[in-house]
Amino acid sequence: MKKLVMDSFRAVFNKTDPKRRINTFEIYGYDFMFDDDFRIYLIEVNTNPCLELGCPLLARLIPNMVENALRLTVDPVFPLPENWSQKKCVVNDLCHDNKYELRFDEKVDGAKLNELMKEKNNIICKPCFCF
Repeated sequence: MKKLVMDSFRAVFNKTDPKRRINTFEIYGYDFMFDDDFRIYLIEVNTNPCLELGCPLLARLIPNMVENALRLTVDPVFPLPENWSQKKCVVNDLCHDNKYELRFDEKVDGAKLNELMKEKNNIICKPCFCF
């Protein structure tokens, strides 16, 4: 699943946020399925995933995911005051370390992908006089 997520980001690297705006983030929803032999398949990626808390598992996972996303994206821009303590958290279950794992880093992978795209475009754009 992790490899499929990383591959999906690589596939649309130059299409998502082409202006490379700073201080923005987006939450994606990934739908997977597995077959009788437990092979994993990526069904779709949603840019507007459902955040409905329709069952006990989702009621626990979704708020934690949103909290982690905000901690990674908003907190560095607007840090908490120095006198703030973790005891002031409204929901104690949300006061935990980040559970995200970096799967794609534009600063690391982006240059390689841009170079590959240039090579691919050079191959495709060359005129072919095959008859």
